Amino acid sequence: MSPLDPRASKMRGWLYIAWVFSFFMLAGLFAARRDRTTVSHSKLRSNWFSVSPKWLPFSLQGSDPNVIHEHPIPKLMAEAEQKFKALLAKQSKTFPQAVAEYRRRYGRNPPRGFDDWWEFATQNDVKLIDEFDAIFEDLAPFWSLSGKEFRDRAHEVRFYLTLVVILTQTRMQVGQLPSIDLVRIQDGEAIDFKVQKKFKDQEKGHRSLGFRRLVEKYQHKLPNMDFPINAKAEGRVLVPWEYQQYSNLTYQDSVDDFSPDWQGTGSVWDAYRRTCAPNTQARRLFSSYRNPNAEKPRSLLGTSNTPGESFSFVEAVDVDLDFCQYPWAHFTQGHFFSDWRTMSKLYPVLSPARANGFADIRIPSHYYHGQNSRYTYGWDPVNLEPKEIDDMEVPWDEKSDVIFWRGATTGGGSTPQGFSPNYQRHRFVRMTHDNATANYTIIHESPLNPGTFISTTVPARDLNQEIMDVAFVSAVGSYPGGETALRKAHRFADSVPLGEHWSYKYLIDLDGMGYSGRFMAFMASDSAVIKSTVYKEYFSDWVQPWLHYIPLSSSYSEIYNIYAYFSGPTDSTLRVANTTESLTADINTIRSNGDRQLRQIARAGKQWKRTMGRTVDMEAYIYRLCLEYARLWADDRDAWSFTL
Repeated sequence: MSPLDPRASKMRGWLYIAWVFSFFMLAGLFAARRDRTTVSHSKLRSNWFSVSPKWLPFSLQGSDPNVIHEHPIPKLMAEAEQKFKALLAKQSKTFPQAVAEYRRRYGRNPPRGFDDWWEFATQNDVKLIDEFDAIFEDLAPFWSLSGKEFRDRAHEVRFYLTLVVILTQTRMQVGQLPSIDLVRIQDGEAIDFKVQKKFKDQEKGHRSLGFRRLVEKYQHKLPNMDFPINAKAEGRVLVPWEYQQYSNLTYQDSVDDFSPDWQGTGSVWDAYRRTCAPNTQARRLFSSYRNPNAEKPRSLLGTSNTPGESFSFVEAVDVDLDFCQYPWAHFTQGHFFSDWRTMSKLYPVLSPARANGFADIRIPSHYYHGQNSRYTYGWDPVNLEPKEIDDMEVPWDEKSDVIFWRGATTGGGSTPQGFSPNYQRHRFVRMTHDNATANYTIIHESPLNPGTFISTTVPARDLNQEIMDVAFVSAVGSYPGGETALRKAHRFADSVPLGEHWSYKYLIDLDGMGYSGRFMAFMASDSAVIKSTVYKEYFSDWVQPWLHYIPLSSSYSEIYNIYAYFSGPTDSTLRVANTTESLTADINTIRSNGDRQLRQIARAGKQWKRTMGRTVDMEAYIYRLCLEYARLWADDRDAWSFTL
């Protein structure tokens, strides 16, 4: 049939009509599925990315769909306390128990020096003495390498293929990656290994200094070995899926094309999506790079909310968010737009945090023990050490019943440009702006019928004016339309000292360019911490959400209902609900009951920091990591195992 034949044209016309019909049918089905936001158990689970069943719905009893008889937060708090008590109770009490528990968990003997580590940990009253699964998880991929391969990669990551240097009397072809420092254990002492830098680097080595501080007490017991330390906050190691599956494959970046930043030759997301399995959405170009506004929940876009979108609560923060299955979610996380190059080979790089899919080895952030007034609670500038109570701490009853945050516009780089409005800090500051146009459905206890909860839809601008004190303090990086557009869409305020945070009952902790360096300081305070993050850190298995802090999803949509539970309905909520002034006593009782539970979380967080978030706990973590690392470093790993 000729292409010019009228019958061919007619057939193409019918095929086009059929295609259009099918497209809109599918679009309609998708839209219908996406727009279902009624308060039912099955649909509430699909709020944020449809990633996991961590969203917990409320229970409905009776015939009135607007009345809720069981709030989920008390159950979350009770379960969290029980879970953490059980975790504490099952810790090993004797050294033989610890050895047996190690074998049970990991299927091998502990590393050489485990007995010395046990003595160090018990003498310093380490509470969670068996909970080091994070180290096992981070180091597991390196067991596929021989000791020589492991050592070679530790050297390569710092000296990368192009510059000739003399290293331990051996001439090596090496070149340097930017923002990687090398800490060497040499004859029982941790030192910075100095080498001529090929790339100009603005980092000052604070993270390598922090690492050396953490090994000072036991460095004399460690063998000679090298630790590549990431000088940046972002994760750096992204190993393509094929090389994760087939360790005998060799992978090499082009030396000629290598530069410290991407320079238009790729991006973090380009590198990340290659770590995903071939059958995932991230490996499909259309799904991976589609419109960042596609498929987003309305709570993320700032439009009106319903109970199905904002009255659900995560059990934990989003550290397991699967960007391979939900690639469009990467638009909301700034680290995917970092300007700094990642590494596509399995290098042993030690970093303060890593998102799901990265292969960095976690170590405590230097901010958590670095004696810095910007990141340390109770810092004493005279004696150069932290005090138990900060000079600016405020008694609980005198704290403002407001959610407080200050920070810079850091949150991601500019590769590619134009996506900063979607970064985590920008979204939150814009969401909490006085001029926000959204409406939020607030679930709050009924003054008329205590013990039951009713819904009231309130303009976001009213809520924000009552309960939010959130602002940027400085503009860093690019923004579409420049700084004028940035300041027009976001609130800015003066910078404040860290101690001013203690004047508020709620402290919100948000990721920046990487993890948040203020978490430990916030936990040490007498305020309650609300934390949202996609980063795993060394302590992630040690701290219990809903006991020590309040977890917040990456969409932030439930934050207004978190506040409504602990602090009761705001004045604007009561006005919309037509609540009379005669019920003032009942409203005060509601607020008092929630406030008591909020203070309970604040106290538990402070106690955790005093007993499990200490510097000596970080030292114990690094000590154990060093022993495991030393075994990987050895040629004869069996000889570097401990037996009773």
